[in-house]
Amino acid sequence: MTRVKICGINDPAAFDRAVEAGADWVGFVFFPPSPRYVTPETAAALSARTISGPPRVGLFVRPDIPAIARVLDVVRLDVLQIYDALDDLPAIRTRFGLPVWRAVGVGGPADLPADAGGADRLLLEAKPPEGANRPGGNATTFDWRILRDWAAVAPWVLAGGLTPDNVAAAIRETGAEAVDVSSGVESSKGVKDPALIRAFIAAAKG
Repeated sequence: MTRVKICGINDPAAFDRAVEAGADWVGFVFFPPSPRYVTPETAAALSARTISGPPRVGLFVRPDIPAIARVLDVVRLDVLQIYDALDDLPAIRTRFGLPVWRAVGVGGPADLPADAGGADRLLLEAKPPEGANRPGGNATTFDWRILRDWAAVAPWVLAGGLTPDNVAAAIRETGAEAVDVSSGVESSKGVKDPALIRAFIAAAKG
């Protein structure tokens, strides 16, 4: 069964619904320009709503070791999802002893990674559009057909532009073992919709 990550959790209703609906990971964004940004204190308060539940993923953009350490001093994370710091991934993994996910922007076949780059899992999503001030898929998809001939070099997650309406088709097209959604389950930018969270998880796992 396909695994699901709900990213950009920033309020109790979204956290509770993601847990209740069977999310396999919940993600907190520690990147201030994002409308989904949370402080470590907010993430800790949300995470404390259940002692168990899905693993917590922290999203960081171009972080240094001290920046990650400051977050981990406040909130327990199970996975570090890293953008734009490929050269630092082995050091981050060694320093904190946590699984590291490497985000990869995909525009065409040449962008598909030939190795894991020191990461435990890859997250494949569309390259940011020109002029974007945030990394990631920015609610856009890439041509999933290019994954047909890609030999996966590590466990991977499909992300970018996924919604309750297209996630089942995306899984059929790509064979993705896991999917990640953020804006696709929002009623407005940065505001998660519990009903859409439930619908997305049901569609992905159905």
